[in-house]
Amino acid sequence: MQSNFDDFDRRILAELQKDATLTADQLSERVGLSRNACWRRMKILEDAGVIRKRVALLDPVKAGCPLTAIVNIRTNQHDSDWMTRFQAAVRSMPEITGAYRMTGDLDYVLRVRVADMAGYDAFYKCLIGKVAVSDISASFVMEEIKDSTALPI
Repeated sequence: MQSNFDDFDRRILAELQKDATLTADQLSERVGLSRNACWRRMKILEDAGVIRKRVALLDPVKAGCPLTAIVNIRTNQHDSDWMTRFQAAVRSMPEITGAYRMTGDLDYVLRVRVADMAGYDAFYKCLIGKVAVSDISASFVMEEIKDSTALPI
């Protein structure tokens, strides 16, 4: 689908990434299309899976989870049973806001949101209780310089 994006599709996607609550009338006005043409394009983008869902982005401080930890995980186990258990553990823990299988020295990197160090300690104990890892370390974010969900369209 991406190779078929034209300027209107890109504008629609850019505007929706800024504010998914825009009405079809507001969106059509911003991108320079009629309401119906804009709605049709949105529907095509949704049906193609380009637009996966529309969500509300919360302020992590006001929501009670201001501390971000970047957790690095190494494992000596790479069999499918371990991977299945690890993926299930990751999906079951709401503190994990991002999980990535990596190339290079690390096996996995997690982005974790918690209230404080005690919250991280509880998270850590829960994770290692669910699945064995050979090494786990965390770095804590001191300042968030950029945190965006918007893709470069």
